[in-house]
Amino acid sequence: MTGGSGGTTRRPSAASRSRGDPSSSAPDPDARRAAAAAAARRSGRGDHGPLRVMAVSARTLLLLGIASVALLSFAFLAYTGGWWQAEAESEGAAALRRMARSVTPLDAPRMMDLPQFQGGHKESLYWGTYRPNVYLGIRARTPLSLIAGLMWIGVKNGQYFIRHVCQDSDELSKYGWADHNGRDYGRQELTDHGLHLTTSFLKEKGDGSGYGGDWAVRLDAKNEGSSLSEAQESTTHLFFYIADEAGKLITMGSHEPPSRGPVLLASGSHEEIGDWELYLRSEDNLEIHRAGFQTSSMHNLSDLVQHALVTNARQSGNLNLPDMAEDSSNAIIYQVSIKLPAKIDIVFLSGAGSKNPMTAERVNRLTGPMLSTRLKSKQKDFKERYDQIFNVNNKIVSKELSVGRAALSSLLGGIGYFYGQSKIALPKGFSQKNGDKYIPYWPAALYTAVPSRSFFPRGFLWDEGFHQLVIWRWDAHISMDIIGHWLDLINADGWIPREQILGAEALSKVPEEFVLQYPSNGNPPTLFLALRDLASGIHAHQFSDEEAEKISTFLKRAYVRLNSWFQWFNSTQSGKYEGTFFWHGRDNMTTRELNPKTLTSGLDDYPRASHPNDEERHVDLRCWMLLATNCMRSIAGFLKMDSSLEKDYYKLSDQLSDFETLNKMHLDDKTGAYFDFGNHTEKVRLRWYEDREAMKRELLRETLEAPQLQLVPHVGYVSLFPFMMGAIPPESWVLEKQLDLISNSSILWTDYGLRSLSRTSSMYMKRNTEHDAPYWRGAIWINMNYMILSGLHHYSHEDGPYKVRAGELYDELRSNLIRNIVGNYQETGFFWENYDQKNKGKGKGARSFTGWTSLVVLIMAESYPSLHR
Repeated sequence: MTGGSGGTTRRPSAASRSRGDPSSSAPDPDARRAAAAAAARRSGRGDHGPLRVMAVSARTLLLLGIASVALLSFAFLAYTGGWWQAEAESEGAAALRRMARSVTPLDAPRMMDLPQFQGGHKESLYWGTYRPNVYLGIRARTPLSLIAGLMWIGVKNGQYFIRHVCQDSDELSKYGWADHNGRDYGRQELTDHGLHLTTSFLKEKGDGSGYGGDWAVRLDAKNEGSSLSEAQESTTHLFFYIADEAGKLITMGSHEPPSRGPVLLASGSHEEIGDWELYLRSEDNLEIHRAGFQTSSMHNLSDLVQHALVTNARQSGNLNLPDMAEDSSNAIIYQVSIKLPAKIDIVFLSGAGSKNPMTAERVNRLTGPMLSTRLKSKQKDFKERYDQIFNVNNKIVSKELSVGRAALSSLLGGIGYFYGQSKIALPKGFSQKNGDKYIPYWPAALYTAVPSRSFFPRGFLWDEGFHQLVIWRWDAHISMDIIGHWLDLINADGWIPREQILGAEALSKVPEEFVLQYPSNGNPPTLFLALRDLASGIHAHQFSDEEAEKISTFLKRAYVRLNSWFQWFNSTQSGKYEGTFFWHGRDNMTTRELNPKTLTSGLDDYPRASHPNDEERHVDLRCWMLLATNCMRSIAGFLKMDSSLEKDYYKLSDQLSDFETLNKMHLDDKTGAYFDFGNHTEKVRLRWYEDREAMKRELLRETLEAPQLQLVPHVGYVSLFPFMMGAIPPESWVLEKQLDLISNSSILWTDYGLRSLSRTSSMYMKRNTEHDAPYWRGAIWINMNYMILSGLHHYSHEDGPYKVRAGELYDELRSNLIRNIVGNYQETGFFWENYDQKNKGKGKGARSFTGWTSLVVLIMAESYPSLHR
């Protein structure tokens, strides 16, 4: 995925999905998609085959999770059969004690217990489109929620397919949120081989509503491309479902066509919202069928629908649901068969009851003409607020404006709510009695934006910091809520699992070998980017008094957790000498990688020292630590803290800011580039070796020259980190050299953005293994381009001999990035994971990549992080 997030120490499950590379297990995009689909099917979810008309519950998870925390010591005794007591002082027992800490929450007040996240704020965010992994999914921010969603039957090459889970193999030519305000309104457009479907979402708390209010979904289906007669002859099948994760009975309503007004589809009761009802209303001719299921596998609902359709088709010859329900059904699916065009409104009423005299009025407000009027009003409000916040009208051309709004909307519409337990890898050589090589984290919720709804529909730590640079500017309260959820995941050692795979739906999208998290491995602490902005914004009086008070309260509560997180980095990722850092977890024994990956850095296969050891110094991590210390120093400043801890931050900030020390450790005087330092040789290659006994060939690394301690001579994104962070004095000759590197088309510059690795590098566009295509070895990545653009913007406003040149490069790079992202979106309908510097800037990697590529909004607005003291 996006340049990978963290990794492992190269155990067998190492490639720990750098979230990183979706191509890591397949040599080309088609093979990659096939591999991902196969893995998803193995875990019970994912690509569905064509509809061939031929042939542990959520509540248990919650209770077991709580028990696992309460009985942690007993659990470890059970795992080891009493061996813990007998060998209390042995190395193995010490490792187990460390593991016990790794799944123990930090002893500090929880962020989400702050009063500002309770009451009206919490209720206002209760319902939402919080299931980004499906084309349209609604749930509440509660562990055992009612969930709702959309499926339909798509037709491709004369075969029928169920559409439900976002996946590239569906080959939709477009899907994504055109509008979304993150709270109570969204409008999404999907185009699937002739079917154009607009899904609108609206939420409100009105008179008579229960907790969280009511919501409505409008499905507006039209024909795309076919003639009117063809559309009238064909039937489109839409499916809308509602299910209760707690397993409570849902009562099936009517399936009579709603020509005489709204029809009650389903009803039930939920602990938090009371009685509820689901209605459907349409002025079009509909045929409705239904089915009810008793299931705890919410991630397999599309499998249940497909099986029911096929079974009924064999018996009746009709592609319909069977109009039957299993006993104690907690999932109800309604099939609505329509002729295009058609418009369907579905309304959920909380705190409802069929005898409530306000029911008819509430349904009327959320359907038909009144819903149309309110959706238009919400869309207008969204556009006006976008213009007010980002103020881009005089900075971009008109055709780029809608793309910017789509980028923001896709990011906000990709916010999800997840609940479950991460799986934490046991030390090598250990396993539970049942063979499991992991222990569970404590049960936890995560409210987070996701990088990609199809490839990476879950939380990633280093992506989230970039997401929040956009989100806090739109809605600081949502941003603090998201950051607070992440900070509540810090364990007793100060570590946060880099990839959050919480709950069955999230697990269903991840191959088993990529699930385990390793408590020794970090990830760039990018949350400090947004936190520094919030702190700086208070200093600059950017917020209202009420907002500033809430942000101050938030940062004061966060300070203890942030300190623990920082100290984890400072102790576990430190180098051999004071003030040096390196990403731990690289594999120093591998023979299969041309250059051992540094997945923990987020930059995956970016070339580092060829032979990892503890002499390494990584310049990017040094710069992340500088950002973190400056942020902690800033927070301590406005909170007026003056303890020895704050003085330590001031001291470390000054130490990491020392320009002479930085240059002594990392600068190449000749090129003016900053490099890693380590045990390195350029004389390495991949070579085929034949194993005649095993009858196979292997591509293995061959080292032709002994490595030695030196600067690692690869110019790329890492070489510019001090520039990105504003650590170079504006009058320094080094700044001129950095501008030379940026502007040289033989090195980093392209007409579409800056490439990740210089064309002159020996690793440029080289495969790392037989199956690992180059990832951060040339492609254009928007998060790093944004950071470099931030540096150019900074130096174009600093007095010095290079001010004018920095400004000129800033204008040109900004224009190139906007033009290429907008052009790709208008041509393909998607934002992309990265962009191809060799193929005219064409989108590459995961499509519908609505994470940090949404930084184009801030590029358009010329809004950059507060990186400098």
